[in-house]
This record gives sequence, structure tokens and C-alpha cells, in this order.
Amino acid sequence: MAPTDATYAITGASGRLGGRIARRLAAAGIAQTLLARTPSRAPQLPGAVAVPGAYDDHAALVRALRGTDRVLMVSASESPDRLRDHRTFIDAAAEAGVGHLVYISFYGAAPDAAFTLARDHWHTEQHIRARGIPFTFLRDNLYADFMPALVGADGAIRGPAGDGRAALVAQDDIADATVAVLRDPHPHAGRAYELTGPESLTLSEVASTLAAVGGRPVSYVPETTEEAYASRAVYGAPGWQLDAWVSTYTAIADGSLAAVTTTVEDLTGHRATSLDQVLRAAADGPASP
Repeated sequence: MAPTDATYAITGASGRLGGRIARRLAAAGIAQTLLARTPSRAPQLPGAVAVPGAYDDHAALVRALRGTDRVLMVSASESPDRLRDHRTFIDAAAEAGVGHLVYISFYGAAPDAAFTLARDHWHTEQHIRARGIPFTFLRDNLYADFMPALVGADGAIRGPAGDGRAALVAQDDIADATVAVLRDPHPHAGRAYELTGPESLTLSEVASTLAAVGGRPVSYVPETTEEAYASRAVYGAPGWQLDAWVSTYTAIADGSLAAVTTTVEDLTGHRATSLDQVLRAAADGPASP
């Protein structure tokens, strides 16, 4: 195992995924610095110190990251400026002499990915490579935990996914894999891992699973791409956000998210969690660290 005196810095600890990772490190007795735009909102964890670390604040980032051995970079919130902010963070990490950067990327990240936000992840990865920071990329499939949020008030999931499939991954599995890499990063240096669940599901199968666990009818109603844009226009979202919403479904339709990997088990030693298991665990209450 890696030395216990390594220093850790974690971003996104006030969010769902970063919080899971920070809690796991704290439970293992690992001291960590939590970077946050608003440090008072960071979780109160044993051995953790929250400091200013907004992604667009280069000077604060350099101060917070100076000489840190292992850094987790959770992607910033979706916005038109996300890629710019990512580059600011990466430049600060390089200037600060970070030893190893673990970046939470997206499955199939590529410059021409069907899912528009996966293109930002690819460009982020390229900037990390260009700056020469030792890295590991964890490319996560769609979150199984978020499937209930796709269901409208009428009990329907609507989108242009056709009969395509996605290998949905549990956030707890991502957190376990991330902690495994952070605690012993050297074997994973320069690697990009695709993280998925144990099966690839159509949205009809997702709907059936949601119905079985939730005890209420849920269905998948296919839309054309044009219908998807029209049905979401009522929210008044900017064009880039509409593109991201709709392309989530078109990426499922074209098979971009379908392949299942064994990466979760390879990194953690336990089998990946199914959608059914994720939903039942959520129904039973909050997960432990």
C-alpha cells in the first residue's frame, strides 16, 4: 500500500460524488484538504480542512494545491464556462506541483462524442496531458442513481433513445474505484478507465426496474430528436443546455454508452452494482461511507 503520509486534496466534496469520496477517505483515517468555492458548505469530516478553491480562482488554487501528492478533480458544474474553468484548475495544479491528478471524466470522451458534454471532458483530458501532470482518468457512464429524475410527473421517461442501451454505473461504485486509485495511484498513472455497471439497459428496461422497485407505473415513451427539443423548450434553457439534455438520449440511441466493462470490479475487488440494487438501497436509506 502507498505511504500513509501522502497529502490529499479533494474537490466537489459538497456534492454527491465528491462527498462520497471524501467520506470514504475520512473513514479510512486519511487527512485531506477540501477545496470549495464556499468552504463553510463543505462537509465536516474528521481530519479534513476546507479551504477556498473555486475553479476560476487560479491564485487560491495554487495556494491550496501547493505540493499536494494526490488530487481529485471532480468536473465542475455544467456551464458555458466549464472548460475554461477546468483549464484554470489544471494550470494551477501544474504550477503547484501536484503529484498525481485523478479526473472524473465521462465514458467515451471524444472530440466528436454524441453526448455534447463528453466533448468538454475530452478537451479537459487533453489539457491535463499537455501540462504533464501524472494522471488517471475515470470515465463514468451515466449515473444509475439519477434514473428516477428522468421520470416526468406523468410517470413517463421521454427522449430520443430508441432501443439503445446504457451501462449505468452507481455513484458508490465510482467512489470506491476513485478511492482505490487515490490511495495507490502509481499503478494507474497514465491510464483512462471506463466505469460501468454490470449490465446494459434500454430505457424501457430502466422504466420497468423503476416501476418494480418504486411500486408505481413508469414507462418509456420514445421521442424524435425534434420532439425532444420542442418538449424541453418550455424550460427556457440556453441552447448548449438543451443540446446536453437531448444528446444524453441520442448517445444512448447510437450505442455510445452500451459496452459493459469490468473496471469497477478490477479496481475495487467487488462486483459492480445493478440499477435494481441502487434503487433498493436508496429506498432503504442513506448509504454508509
